[in-house]
Amino acid sequence: MSSEKGYLDMELLRFTTAGSVDDGKSTLIGRLLYDSKTLFNDQLKNIEKISKQRGEDTNLALLMDGLKAEREQGITIDVAYRYFATPVRKFIIADTPGHPQYTRNMVTGASTANLALILIDARKGVVEQTHRHIFIASLLQIPHFVICINKMDLVDFSQEVYETIKNEIKDFVSKLAVKDVYFIPISALLGDNVVDESDNMPWYEGSTLKYILENIHISSDENLIDCRFPVQYVIRPRNDTFHDYRGYAGKIASGIFKPGDSVKVLPSGFTTTITSIENQNKNVDEGFPPMSVVLQLADDLDVSRGDMIVRENNVPAIGQDIDITVCWMNKKKLEPGKKYILRHTTKETKCIVKEIRYKLDINTLHRLEDVHELGLNDIGRIMLRAAQPLFFDSYRRNRSTGSLILIDEQTNETVGAGMIRD
Repeated sequence: MSSEKGYLDMELLRFTTAGSVDDGKSTLIGRLLYDSKTLFNDQLKNIEKISKQRGEDTNLALLMDGLKAEREQGITIDVAYRYFATPVRKFIIADTPGHPQYTRNMVTGASTANLALILIDARKGVVEQTHRHIFIASLLQIPHFVICINKMDLVDFSQEVYETIKNEIKDFVSKLAVKDVYFIPISALLGDNVVDESDNMPWYEGSTLKYILENIHISSDENLIDCRFPVQYVIRPRNDTFHDYRGYAGKIASGIFKPGDSVKVLPSGFTTTITSIENQNKNVDEGFPPMSVVLQLADDLDVSRGDMIVRENNVPAIGQDIDITVCWMNKKKLEPGKKYILRHTTKETKCIVKEIRYKLDINTLHRLEDVHELGLNDIGRIMLRAAQPLFFDSYRRNRSTGSLILIDEQTNETVGAGMIRD
């Protein structure tokens, strides 16, 4: 029982992988799982069996390549998720396709990531897709980057090749809002610097990929300053035992809440006090992101789904005119005047596109301004008018309350992912 509790209490790191086609993402993830001894016996036996049938050595890429055939058949696979754990941490890997037409998939996989793992083929160096992946990851405010320069065995483990690519990436990253970047020369095929240090590259004095993933500091990535609690559900049990009970359930978006805190409910503006915080049917001394909790308040106020509980002296922006950067995910064009359903935290309302300010060329970072539509995988800046006021922060300050999605009213498809600007 204690070991199970230890596993449940372990810190979770979410990371997304991105790279051009055949840069070795599948092999790298396979190597990471294999050398970390986190594969199940049946998985390993299946890989060995298929590899033997093909006349190959154990092909670790087969762990993640199960979706390739489905992609080639035209079946939509957004993101492949893989879960594993070491004695130090739990991990969720979001593996996204490398093709340019799958930009939307990378946005999906990266939206909740703590870390972006970008692969570069040492033989090819920095290509257009490298810039695309780094830019999207920076746009989504992923706090940490690990740049893996792979296939070093195919360039004779050359330090010169590694340094050339590293300097080119550093130059590009300097133009973006990226603060924490690590560079690692690796060979996913042979395992150099993935889990174990490489004997082939004694000139590299940094850490292995596994060490960085296990030890990178992520607890301060959460916004613990701005208290934001979007109400998801109002709990009113219909029985005699709990006839006076009223709780507000939801996931803490940011900040730290404690019993006794003075809070304000939006949009009403009424103030009250938190009397208790429940998590998994137990009272707790404090609630913090990303905990799902039930808050009880001292006063019987009119609070419903889509409302937000905040600190009295720290209130988010409130408004209907929303300035966002959007990644368009649909074949139907985004055009001024079109109407969509907007979902922001737990609130849903209708909105209209007021204007398109510009489209971004994510390879050159130039703004294309006289633009009248956005197509599939385009990224641009637009103005929305919401039918009801939203309670929001900028995405740069708060990823939870600074993000939204747009939904097609007829098909119910998610057509756009938006990041609210400062």
